[in-house]
Amino acid sequence: MPVTLHWYLPTSGDGRTLLTADSPLLQRDEWTEDAPGRIADIDYLAQIARSAEHMGFDAALTPTGTWCADAWLVTAALSQVTKRLRFLVAFRPGQISPTLAAQQAATFHRLFGGRLLLNIVTGGDEVEQRRFGDYLDKDERYARTDEFLEIVRSAWTGEPFSLDGRHLSVDGAVVADPPEPPPAIYFGGSSEAALPVAARHSDVYLTWGEPPAQAAEKIERVRRLAEAQGRTLRFGIRLHIITRDTSEEAWAAADRLLDGLGEAELDAAQALLRSSGSEGQRRMLALNGGNRDRLEVYPNLWAGVGLVRGGAGTALVGSHEEVAERIAEYHEHGFDEFIFSGYPHLEEIYNVGEGVMPILRRAGLLEGTALKPVEHDVPLSRSGRR
Repeated sequence: MPVTLHWYLPTSGDGRTLLTADSPLLQRDEWTEDAPGRIADIDYLAQIARSAEHMGFDAALTPTGTWCADAWLVTAALSQVTKRLRFLVAFRPGQISPTLAAQQAATFHRLFGGRLLLNIVTGGDEVEQRRFGDYLDKDERYARTDEFLEIVRSAWTGEPFSLDGRHLSVDGAVVADPPEPPPAIYFGGSSEAALPVAARHSDVYLTWGEPPAQAAEKIERVRRLAEAQGRTLRFGIRLHIITRDTSEEAWAAADRLLDGLGEAELDAAQALLRSSGSEGQRRMLALNGGNRDRLEVYPNLWAGVGLVRGGAGTALVGSHEEVAERIAEYHEHGFDEFIFSGYPHLEEIYNVGEGVMPILRRAGLLEGTALKPVEHDVPLSRSGRR
C-alpha cells in the first residue's frame, strides 16, 4: 500500500527558529510588525494550503489549543482557496455537544466536497484543560471521549440515537443529512486509558515520532485491541521534517532551529513541558533528555524540536534520499500515513515536494507521477505591498 503524506497549518505562527515559531515560549503579546516570526494571518495560511495542495499532499492538520486559531474557522476559510486539499481538523470532544459536533462535521463535509477529516484531541495538559472549563482527570476524559464518539458516529447514521452515559446523555441524536461516507476519525493517545478508545472508534491511530521499532510496538498493541473487536485500523505518525540536497545542509538547518535558545529559555520550556500529564509528552521528553548533547536518537531522527515545543518533538533530518529511506522504514513497520511540518512551513513544503516525494514515487511508495497545477476560482487578497 502506498503512503499518504499530509502537511500542517501553523495557526499559532511560523518562523525560521523554534523561538520565533510556535514554541511554548512565544506568547501572543510578543507579536509585532518587527517580530522575527511570521504571523499566521489568512493570506499566509492560504499560501501554505495552496502550496501543499500543489505539491500533492493529501490533507493539512489544523491544530487546537490556547495559542492556535480556531481550527473550524480557519479551515472553512481555506476551503475557499483550495480545490483538492483535505483538512484534518483537531478538536477537543469535551468542549461542545456531540450532536452539535456531528452536525458541524456533516455540514463541513457536505459544503466543501467531502474534504473533512477529524483529529480527536482528548487532552493531556491539566492547565490547558481547565482553561477551557474541563476539570475531569485524564482517565475520565478518555471515558467521556468514548461516549462522545459513540454518539457522533451513531448520529451520522441518520437514525436517532439515545445514550444515558456516565458523562454524556442524549435523546434522539441525529443529523438531518448524514455524511456519506463519513469523515475519517484520527485519534492519538499513548496512555492505558487511550488505547482501548482508539481501538473502538478511530479509523487512523496517530502517534508522535519515536524510533521505528518503538513506535511499531505501540501501534501493534492498538492493532491487537482493534482486531479483538473485529476492526482494522490504519496507522499514522506525526513528525517534523528537515530535508535538503545534502545531509550536511540538513543538519546545519536543524542546528539553526535552536538559534537563540539559551539555558534560561531551555530550562523554562522543559519545566513547562514536564508539567504535562500526557504520556505521549513524557515519551517525547525521554527522547531528548532535556539537553542538546545527544539529539539524534535514531539515524536521521532528531529530538531537538521537543526541547521547547510541546506535542510532536522529533524531526526526520537528512538528504532527500535519507529522509525517503526513513519514511520507507516506518512504512515497513506499519505506518501508512505521515503528517509532516517544517520551519518555515511554506519553504519546507517545497523541499519535501521537490526533493523527497519524487524519490517515493519512483520507489512505488507514493501515488502520482507528476504535479498538476490547481486552478482556483477565488483570488487571494494581497498583503505586504500596498
